[in-house]
Amino acid sequence: MGVVEENDPMGHQERFAYAEFVEIATADPAVVGLVLKGSRAHEGMATEHSDHDLYVVLAEGAVTELTRFAGHRTPELDLVVLSSDAFRAVGMPGFERYALARARIVLDRLDGGIARILADKATLTADEAFREADAALDAYANSLYRSVKNDRDGHALAARLDAADSMGFLLETLFALDRRPRPYNKYLEWELARFPPSPAGTPGRCSTPWTASRRRAARPRSAVSSPGSRRRSGGPGTAGCWTRGARTCA
Repeated sequence: MGVVEENDPMGHQERFAYAEFVEIATADPAVVGLVLKGSRAHEGMATEHSDHDLYVVLAEGAVTELTRFAGHRTPELDLVVLSSDAFRAVGMPGFERYALARARIVLDRLDGGIARILADKATLTADEAFREADAALDAYANSLYRSVKNDRDGHALAARLDAADSMGFLLETLFALDRRPRPYNKYLEWELARFPPSPAGTPGRCSTPWTASRRRAARPRSAVSSPGSRRRSGGPGTAGCWTRGARTCA
């Protein structure tokens, strides 16, 4: 079993090696899934400083001593212990969705059920994609418009900060259009190298292609800097709101 940490003020924090804990959890019939996320699940991204972030998925209603490890956190191993229903809900929506979209399955006792849960997290439904793209595009246009105005008015620092803020929203938009969660900045290059954007016209993909989005993003001043350009944008949703002047940046 694990070793009790000498400097633990509560005297009960056991320190496990990753492989040791996996062996213990696998032997417990209450455990229906083990899922590794983070740099250890991204090939080539782990370093000597990387810990193991492991989800321990329990059968609904199961009773096990492993629940005492909920919140276990050491330099070697971080554990999240939860039921299968709770695991299905993690990141739906939320920041954790990308981490689990690219997680690695260590154990799946649900006849592929864990894999299906991860697949659902990796792909946005059409409704999710349009909803998230609409909100992110609106935020991107707003931040970029503020940047352009601050640059015009001689506020160089504010202009740069708003432009930097806008990039996160732009990435949210582009990945939503490709019906997948935006990767964390650390994994952006990794993601694009291994999972490049789907070609325009791919069945099931959102209709607005990446290439068109990039072209619009490359023309920030003509796209969002004048009321005239907002009137020309037309259309429902975000574009329509800008057309009606609902997005004001005083």
